[in-house]
Amino acid sequence: MADYATLGLPLAAAHVDDHPNNNFHHQQKQTAYKWRLLLSYDGTRFQGWQYQPIIPTLQSSLEQALTRATKLERNDLCLVGASRTDAGVHALGQVAHFLTPFNYDYNRLEDMHAALNGLLPPDIRVKEVSPALPEFHARFSVTGKIYHYNVYNDRVMDPFHRLYAYHNLSRLNICVMKEAANYFLGKHDFSAFANKQRNDRVVNPVKNIFRLDIIEKGPILRIEVEGSGFLYRQIRNMVALLLQIGREAIPPDIVPKILATRDRKELAKVALVAPPHGLCLAKVKYNEEHLLLPEDGPATSFGRHRSISKCKLQYY
Repeated sequence: MADYATLGLPLAAAHVDDHPNNNFHHQQKQTAYKWRLLLSYDGTRFQGWQYQPIIPTLQSSLEQALTRATKLERNDLCLVGASRTDAGVHALGQVAHFLTPFNYDYNRLEDMHAALNGLLPPDIRVKEVSPALPEFHARFSVTGKIYHYNVYNDRVMDPFHRLYAYHNLSRLNICVMKEAANYFLGKHDFSAFANKQRNDRVVNPVKNIFRLDIIEKGPILRIEVEGSGFLYRQIRNMVALLLQIGREAIPPDIVPKILATRDRKELAKVALVAPPHGLCLAKVKYNEEHLLLPEDGPATSFGRHRSISKCKLQYY
């Protein structure tokens, strides 16, 4: 793997497995350019974001397209996603970054953007490609994330929603759900709402929930959660408890009691984790200064319309 430094920033700061505070001064430095991607995907057939060599993941699919579009090796791209979404989870606003040893002008960036979407499967789309500042990091620069969880709350499931909403057959008391949601707001230790991860990473269990709204739109009940960050399966466990409260199986004030235990087993006594297909990463937030474009870079590519030189029918 090439040991780049992105305009003075060590490459390892952008590597998938490394944190930017580590010391990498021993590595050779070369010039590299950082690029930010805004992604949307249907996570139904993918085994989550994280790269795996055999089974289909979002990172591996994106890396395959990037290696063909840029002619670079996978390890040289150092692709990093803002959120490691789980298997079956969708995204409207996932953010990622990658590196190249060369710059693009605007036309070439548009060409690369078009090539990426041409190479990617139809359930993944790159909505924007923009040059990024050296200080920007898709994961470590995040200031907040917004997730939506969709519940289809009617007797018969609409087949058009079956891949994107959990079908709840019980009547829900929305008022008590909203009362319970207020207990989640603010800083808490969410250990009781986190499933164990396969790796041994030590993660701070204290997270700050800025907003938790429950919105009714016909048969769709959308639970919107905004926070500083989330533990593994935290949101799906929060949703599962809210649904049990909405079914009036347990009272709203059980939320602070379970939070206080910091024990996942206590939550498991009253609620099972909600399925992944109702969850969608809606937006990743950053400080404005991290989203500024470099002075020597091209403008953001938002995709382009095809130009038709001759009058002909596109569809018959």
